[in-house]
Amino acid sequence: MKWISLADLGQLHNIAVPQSDKISLIFKHSTRCSVSRMALKQFENEFNIADDKIDAYFLDLLNYRAVSNEISTQFNVEHQSPQLLVFKNGKVIHVASHSDIDATDLNKFTN
Repeated sequence: MKWISLADLGQLHNIAVPQSDKISLIFKHSTRCSVSRMALKQFENEFNIADDKIDAYFLDLLNYRAVSNEISTQFNVEHQSPQLLVFKNGKVIHVASHSDIDATDLNKFTN
């Protein structure tokens, strides 16, 4: 899995700009939380989408809390951790947190 580190507020522009058939996702992860660690590991094990169909952003919540806060504000999404947000054409089309995070759900957005 090819992660793009989400560490800068300016990167949110890339996610908010509509793209043709490509989707984007943000995985919000707390490095101190065992539930978040398990959700991340399961997600990575299930993930099977080609890099040319998706941009996968990884957000370390502890180091980049301001980015997480801006995501909540800009996309009107309540903060959770761990949390998966899926974007298509610059809009949030799917949100899942904790045990509801499932990489196989992404298949319905990439076909």
